[in-house]
Amino acid sequence: MRLGDERQQVVDACRHLSRSGLVVGTAGNVSIRVDDLVVISPSGVDYEAMSAGDVGIHDLDGNAVEATLEPSSELALHLAVYGASEHTAVVHTHAPASTALSTVVDEVPGSHYYTALFGGTVRVAPYAGFGTRQLADNVTAALRDRTAALMGNHGAVLTGQALPKVLDRVPYLEYICDVQLRAMASGAPVRVLDDEELADVARRLSGYGQQAGSASR
Repeated sequence: MRLGDERQQVVDACRHLSRSGLVVGTAGNVSIRVDDLVVISPSGVDYEAMSAGDVGIHDLDGNAVEATLEPSSELALHLAVYGASEHTAVVHTHAPASTALSTVVDEVPGSHYYTALFGGTVRVAPYAGFGTRQLADNVTAALRDRTAALMGNHGAVLTGQALPKVLDRVPYLEYICDVQLRAMASGAPVRVLDDEELADVARRLSGYGQQAGSASR
């Protein structure tokens, strides 16, 4: 099966999102770009029943290359992200906190330093109907110089160079959205970190954790 490993990665990612409560039903979608091809989850297929063979391959114009089922309704969004960036993985969720916050703010401020993981304050793309070119354009603009954006009254989208890393960042985005919601609910002014501090945190996080050859230091 062509790109069988990547297709299985998409299945595993969809199941992870479902089991973690980050999507509802068959909502959300996942894709991987391999050169000029895009491996993307199909539309309306139960994640627990999905197989690698259900995951289709399309070219960058959206034409089916090897696909037995219809692709995600957000194929245009994934293609727009790939066309505007060097990213090779896209994850779209309907997680509760990020979706709720997308209905009340125009951006997620730096109320927690994890905001730095996404390149700065997370923008909220204006609402547009699912599957539309307008939605794709709105989200692509919100992702400029960022690796995450909220989709107004809809959900969230995260991008990156490898699907496992993008998946790892999904709960961090949900966390900062939950923190912001709780802080706003207190009624007190929410303190936020400025761009300089977020840039410093981003530099420190880039080398955070155990580095190869450093365990004995």
